[in-house]
This record gives sequence, C-alpha cells and structure tokens, in this order.
Amino acid sequence: MKWLQEEKRCIQQPWVSWALWLCCPCPQWPARCQALSAKCCSMLELLSPPAVPAVNPPIWYRSCDFSELSSIPRISIPGKEEKKGKIKDTGCGGWGGARPGFAIYCSFQSVITAGSSTTMDAPMLPMPAPLCLVTNKDSVLSLDRRALAVLRSVTQPLVVVAIAGLYRTGKSYLMNQLAQKRTGFPLGPTVHAETKGIWMWCLPHPRRQGVTLVLLDTEGLGDPKKDDDDSNSWIFTLAVLLSSTLVYNSIGTIDQWALEQLRLVTELTEHIRVREENDNPTSNFVRVFPCFVWTVRDFTLQLRALSEDEYLDDILRLQTGDGKKAKERNELRSCLRNFFPRRKLFTMERPAADADLQRLEELREDELQPGFRKQVDAFCRYIWEEAPVKVLLGGHQVTGNVLAGLAEKYVAAITSGAVPCVESAVTALARAENSAAVEAAVAEYQRGMEHGLVLPTASRSALVAVHRDCEQRAITLFLSRAFADHERQYHAELVGKLEAAKDEFCRRNEEASEQRCHAVLQELWRDVELRLQNGDYVAPGGAQLFKEDLNRVLEEYKRRPDKGVRAEAVLEVFLREREGLAQVLKATEVQLELAERQREAAAAEAEAAQKAAEAWLEEQRRTMEEHKRQLEQQLKEEQRAWLEEQRRLLEHHKKEIEALVQEGFKREAAAMQELITQLEEEKKNRERDTRISSALSILAAFLPGAAGKLFRPM
Repeated sequence: MKWLQEEKRCIQQPWVSWALWLCCPCPQWPARCQALSAKCCSMLELLSPPAVPAVNPPIWYRSCDFSELSSIPRISIPGKEEKKGKIKDTGCGGWGGARPGFAIYCSFQSVITAGSSTTMDAPMLPMPAPLCLVTNKDSVLSLDRRALAVLRSVTQPLVVVAIAGLYRTGKSYLMNQLAQKRTGFPLGPTVHAETKGIWMWCLPHPRRQGVTLVLLDTEGLGDPKKDDDDSNSWIFTLAVLLSSTLVYNSIGTIDQWALEQLRLVTELTEHIRVREENDNPTSNFVRVFPCFVWTVRDFTLQLRALSEDEYLDDILRLQTGDGKKAKERNELRSCLRNFFPRRKLFTMERPAADADLQRLEELREDELQPGFRKQVDAFCRYIWEEAPVKVLLGGHQVTGNVLAGLAEKYVAAITSGAVPCVESAVTALARAENSAAVEAAVAEYQRGMEHGLVLPTASRSALVAVHRDCEQRAITLFLSRAFADHERQYHAELVGKLEAAKDEFCRRNEEASEQRCHAVLQELWRDVELRLQNGDYVAPGGAQLFKEDLNRVLEEYKRRPDKGVRAEAVLEVFLREREGLAQVLKATEVQLELAERQREAAAAEAEAAQKAAEAWLEEQRRTMEEHKRQLEQQLKEEQRAWLEEQRRLLEHHKKEIEALVQEGFKREAAAMQELITQLEEEKKNRERDTRISSALSILAAFLPGAAGKLFRPM
C-alpha cells in the first residue's frame, strides 16, 4: 500500500475520480487498508472477487507475475498534468514474490460538468494490457465480468477487429502490432497454444478521433490437445458476431488444405440466425457479417502479374464438376464470396531466421526482415484506415455497453444450446438500452434546467429559452443512444417525461414567483397596516391619505424586480382580500379606489393568462417541431445508410452474377438474379418510406390538448 500513500494527494483532487479494484488474495490487505487516512479510505472502493464493480470508470487488471511489473503506463488527462502510479514491493509475498497475483490499474477520469454531461465522446483511457473476455474452460464458454465492466465503460463507437486461425501461426503478434505494442497478447516459443477463449484489448483508435479500437484475439483452431470441435465453432462464431473486421490468419500458401481449415465458414448458417424468421440466409448474413481480411504468413510464392486481391479472387473461383468433392469445395468458396463481399488479402514473408522466431517480440525492428516489416505495416495501415465502426442491423453504431450486451446475449444462447439470433439479441438489448437512453436524456434535461435557471424567472419566455436549449440537448442525447425503436415507443415516452419535467419546473417557477410577490407586498403593506392600527385613515382626510399610500405601494410593487410570472395574479388576489377595508373605513372613495385597482389587476392577470396560453400552445408546437427536426434528420441518415448498404449489396451480387456466368454456373447466376430482384423491390419500398409522419402521430399522442392535435392526422 506504499504506492497508494504516495498517491494520496491525487485522490484528494476534486477533478479526479479514483476507482480501485483490489483482488489480491494477500491476507495483509485489511491491515494495510486501515493504515490509510480516513479521507483516503472514504474515496476508495474496495471490491473483492467475484463482486460486480459499482463504478463506471475503466478498471483493468490481468493475471501476472508481480516481479515483472515496475509501473503502470502513463495516463493523459485532458487539461491536467499526467499522473503515474507505481506498484512497489510492500514486503508482502503476494506482491514482492514471484507467485501470480493481480496487477492493479487505477484510472483517472475528469469530472463531467453539468453543462457537458453527455459522455458519448468521452476519451478512451488505454488499457495497459489485454483481458480475457470469453473464457473456455472444459469446452464451456463464459464471460468475465471484470472485462465486461471495462467494455461497458467505453462510451465511444467501436472498431472491433477479431483475429482467428490455426494455433501457433502468429495471430497474437499481428494484434500487438495493431495495438502499437511489442508485447500484450501473449506469444509463446513452443508448440503449445497460448491464447484460450477470446482476449480483449481496448485502445484509443490511432487514426480516428472519438473512436475506440477493440482488438479480439481468439483461441487458435486445430489445437491437437483439444478434443472438442464445438468450442472451436462457437469461438469462431463469436468472433464473427462481435467484430466489424475479421482477420483470418494462416501460414504457407492458400491451397486446398488451407481452404479446408476455413470449413467453419460453411457451418455459420447452422450457428447463426440473423432474423427470427430466417427466410433468406444469404442476403441476411451479408448485412451483419464483418469485413474479411486474410493474412498468409511465411508466404513464398511469386504472384507475378497478380495483385494479392486478384490472387484471392482466383483462389475462390468455383470449380467445375458434379462430384461430391467439387460440390464441397464450391460450397466453401460460395460462402466466402457471398458472406464476405469486402475481402482483402495480405501475404507476409518469414519475419526472421528460425533461431530468432522463438523471441519474436524481443526483436528490434532492424532485426526483422525488411519485406516482412513493410508487409506488416501495410496490414496495420489498412486496418487503421479502412476497418469500419461496428454497427447493428439498422445502422446504429455500437458502443462498449452495447457490445457487452451482445456478448452476453450470444454466450447465453450458446451455453443454453440455442442458436444465437442477431435480431433477437438486438431487440432484447434495445429494450434495456432505450429505457436507459430515456432516463439519461431526462436527467440531462433536468441538470441543464437546474444549472441554467434562477427562480423565479423574470418572464415565462426566460424559462422557455433555457427549456429549449435543454430539450434540444436531451433529444440529441436520446437519439444518439436509442436504436431499434421502430414503434417510437421510447421516443414517445421521452416526449411525455420531458413535458412532465417542464411542467414541474414551471410549477416551481410559479411557486417561487408567488413567494417573492407575497414577500414584497407584505413588506410594502407594513406601513399601511401600522396606519390602520393607529386609525390614521378614519381621521379627517384619511380617505385621501389611504389612496396616496395605496398608489405608493402599487407603484413600488411594479418597480420591484424579480417578481416573476405570477406578479399580476398575486396582486389581484391581494387586493381582493382587502375589499373589506372600505367598510371598516366607512369611505366610498376607498371602496371605489380598491375596486378600480382590483379591476386593473384582474385585467392584467387575464391578459397575462391569455398570453401564457398562447405561448404554451406555441411552445408545444415548437417542441414537436424540434422532435420532428431531429427525428427527421436521424431517419434520413438511417435511410441514406440503408440505401447505400443496399446499393453495395446489389453491386456485389451483380458482380457475382457476372463471375458465375463466366465460370459456367448459369443456374446459380439465375438464382442470384431472383435475389437481386427482391433486393431492388426492398429498395423501392424503402424509398417510399413514410415513417416520419407515422412517428409524429405517435409522439403527438403524448402532448396534451390542442397541441397534440396539431400533429395528428385528420
């Protein structure tokens, strides 16, 4: 705990959020924790496995040998100096010794102000090392809750790159290169497979602002020590489902044997359902499958005039023949061509001499073969620049929380013996995510109103001005997080809750105004009360004196600032309550003066009420216009993305028809032409989409009275 005491100053900084996960089994922990000051202890959250973390900032750990750890990488905090936490020997065997323990990573996170509480673009703090996301123990898959906690803390869109392939072919080395690290995913110099399950590494994207790069290193295929092929299939299936780019790594050349190792691709139709009603697997799969990148290590062939991609296309040409072997070979080639329209090939020569391969991660750049370095650089540049953000059906960008939810749904389906269904997973996840989006948007609205309002406001328009800004940000936040809200159920819920929240602020504003006005009138009326008690107004000339005092009170009341929106209403009630003064004073002049002043106040109140009603109706109209504007903008963008994706699909299938005709497979080309006709019909129907008008009708039902009728169809 020595290093914690050194960082006590950091803990006490108001701009730092410190989240600590202590998983060390050392029995000395309780005593060492007690040694911390009370203030320090109050700011530390000590959790022991398998407790679920109650904090949101990233918390990372990995099984390791503590003797190998000297420090934790530096973390850059926007607008603040960099901090560095060190793990030092405490004299405890669990820390200073060589036995495995847990490395602790303490994350710093800037406090988010009320004015900028939206965290969609919160900067990603780099994980110091990978975590095991999916464990494979005795051929049973399970998710690590600590890794899920890290993933859920990532609020940016994700580019998810998964790598699969035979064991001991250098997959982990390529992933470390993508992470721009020499070490990270474990490499081993022996024939034993190093990676088990699926390991995850979340890092800031090296090329794109506001995007996080998630690397998934999967368990190697073909390990002779594993006697269960099902786990291979499910690991590969998860890599396909979770990634936006799938890298398949092999060694040697792309021959029939190499293609046979990709037999898992043909099984994807048995392990994945895209729609709950799987009426057209081929066209459905292509919508959700990742881009496909094939890396071939230790490649020795001369491609001559062919480019790498042309070489891959040539390998995937269908073979003629009616025999069983030809059909099996063509099935695999067809799956690769149909499921992965975006394909890329990288060939790489042997990185170093045989004697140096065992210490590949220790070699300096100049010790690697120049050709290999150039080829790896080209691979990394392609992934960094071309690998797309992961999106759901419908085009919604995936964040860490969404990816964690998908992983949970898919693994739960696999372990229960069911086939994972993408549509079902997205629908189930959308329910929770959309409800959270509504609550987050309402909370954003309330924070903004609390921060921007000083009650009572001088006028209703002053409150409305703050409301408009807060409402706009709340709608933007909701639409950025919500997805698959086809019936606009959650958007309608947001309309209702924002309306209720606005009404509550209006009520509080009126209440504050009434309190202020009563206080002002009580202060100004105090002298009149004293004169009433002294009988000054019943003496000769008292009626005129009362009129003068009343005018003075009313004039001063008008001049007093910050009375708010209920000034006229409170005054009208105040004067009405004093109608009996005329009888007490037995003065007709007083009665007439009070009646006149009361009529003036009532007229002013009626005028204010009329203006408020008109302003309320106009505000309801403007509210719906704001929802319409942002919803229309989102739907148009979704429409544009869908049509672009449809265009790419049609283009891909048309190229496939040309290829099939050239290869002599006219029957298959005719079947694909039917698919193209279906896709073109879908495109036409989508172009005639009327979802905006129907969505507005749903939202209008949550606006009261005449305001809602403005947007309902007649």
